[in-house]
Amino acid sequence: MKTSNALVLILVLLYISASTEWPTHTVCKEDNLEIYYKSCDPHQDFAFSIDRCSDISTHTFNVRAAILLRHSIKELYVKLNLIINGKTVLTYSETLCEPGLSKLIFCGKKKGEHLYYEGPVTLGIKEIPQGDYTVSAELTNEDHVTVACAHITVKNYLDY
Repeated sequence: MKTSNALVLILVLLYISASTEWPTHTVCKEDNLEIYYKSCDPHQDFAFSIDRCSDISTHTFNVRAAILLRHSIKELYVKLNLIINGKTVLTYSETLCEPGLSKLIFCGKKKGEHLYYEGPVTLGIKEIPQGDYTVSAELTNEDHVTVACAHITVKNYLDY
């Protein structure tokens, strides 16, 4: 009996570790606004939440985000793509961390450290126009290794 239980456990763990796709997480779903995210890094998921969808329209809202670093961050680069209603409208890249230039508090963190942020975020927009939005974001380090990767979906519908 113990051998069969151990075999089942091993098979379940192998199935989980063989999966290269993380689940889609619901950030919020209120009234006409829905926000979801999914890690596109096959090796790591992360946590992200906001207090309420309705707070986004107030310019500043509280978020919580956490990840366990699989790679150190001496240098960090971000690549973003914004897709609106199925059409790519913006491609953006920027250096976030490099020696002598650190735009973020977690620049210089080491592999195995836990990153956690809880606090306000300001988008700088008054409202999210109606539509389906996808933001693809990838953070890579100086070795061109993925530190974090996500597809974020925002759906904003008007009342009829």
